Order: sequence, then C-alpha cells, then structure tokens
Amino acid sequence: MGAADTEIDFPAVMGSRERLWSVYGPAWGWPPATMTVEQDRDDLAHHERGIAAHESFLYGLFPADEAELLGCVYVDPPAKQSGADAEVSWWVVDRLVGSPTEAALDAFVPAWLARAWPLRAPRYVGRDLSWAEWLALPDLP
Repeated sequence: MGAADTEIDFPAVMGSRERLWSVYGPAWGWPPATMTVEQDRDDLAHHERGIAAHESFLYGLFPADEAELLGCVYVDPPAKQSGADAEVSWWVVDRLVGSPTEAALDAFVPAWLARAWPLRAPRYVGRDLSWAEWLALPDLP
C-alpha cells in the first residue's frame, strides 16, 4: 500500500473511522475525524517510505477484483519495551467485523508471519495484549 492507493484507502478508513479511532486513536492518533484525502495520501506516502526502507510494512486486504479496500495489516518495528521483534495489528472495514473474512484474516496473519517471516517474537497488539496494555509499556529508547 502506498500513496497511489489513496482513492480506495480513504473510503475504507473513513467509512470505519469511529471504530478504527477506538482501536488506533489513543496509540497513533489515527484516523482523525477531519482527515482529508490529502492527509490520507501523506499518511500512505509515509508508510510507503517505511516499506521501501524495509522498516515497516503495510498490506491491504482486497477482494479478487481489487475494486475496494477491505482492511489492512501492519507489521512495524517495536516501539515499546515488550520483548517483541515486531508489533503487528490488523483491521477490516466495519461491514466485515464478525464475518468469516475477519475470522480468516485473524487466523491467516499469525500463521503467515510464523511461516514466512524471520520473526522470533511478534507482538499482536490488540490481540495478545490490549492497546491499553501496550500504551502502558515503556517506550524503547
């Protein structure tokens, strides 16, 4: 995902903004209620730079025709002193919450990371510890 994906990212994010804010707002300040398309493009460009530098990764979940964004997966370097070598989170659009698609993503992400990534101790923020617990951890220096 990158800046070129803004046209499909923006409606997915803003269409699920209240729930996404309840998850990511306290930690990331995202997505703000007044986020503009240009701010979303800037955010995606920031992710794109992290991906190019192999520092963080953002993946989109799409239907087969790739006509819309259904959710995202974030794999980031640790920001907190948690013993993790990556901090991982993901979301789906509101209409897929509680759906078989969300359940499949919930099963896929940890299995995919275990199988295909050289991680020893990924931390699934919002899953194996709450966002509040994560926020309470000391920041890495």
